[in-house]
Amino acid sequence: MDRKEQAAELFRRGFGCSQAVFAAYAEPLGLAAEDALKIAAPFGGGIGRMGHVCGAVTGACMVIGLAHGSADPDDRSAKDRVYAMSQRLAEAFEEDHGTIMCRELIGCDLRDPEQREAASSSGLFDNVCTGLVKDAADILETLLAEESGGRIS
Repeated sequence: MDRKEQAAELFRRGFGCSQAVFAAYAEPLGLAAEDALKIAAPFGGGIGRMGHVCGAVTGACMVIGLAHGSADPDDRSAKDRVYAMSQRLAEAFEEDHGTIMCRELIGCDLRDPEQREAASSSGLFDNVCTGLVKDAADILETLLAEESGGRIS
């Protein structure tokens, strides 16, 4: 199973969109999947179900940081690279979907328990969000391949 499918499977199993994308790519980059799942937990539903930036996009940005970020505050080159890659990711996702905002992508307010239940019952998460997870992962893989000359194994 490739990493895009792994991300989709994690989402189908009940993990948030951000968790699914981040955890699918974390281990080959040196971070345990369990740690990745914990780190990404708050970002689903557009940060804690608030409907802001799609968690799949956020998870992909965290992968970019893990792959190409720096722990050196003076490493301007790494900072510029990570910012540029994150911008390209968001722009490509927005080009494909019209927005990167969760609430606009799914058309409901996940903070409202009734709307969240209606979304779940109607299959919205399965029919829409699983595809968004795969799309974010697909864009991420393209960017990683361009930046490092290959895919994450």
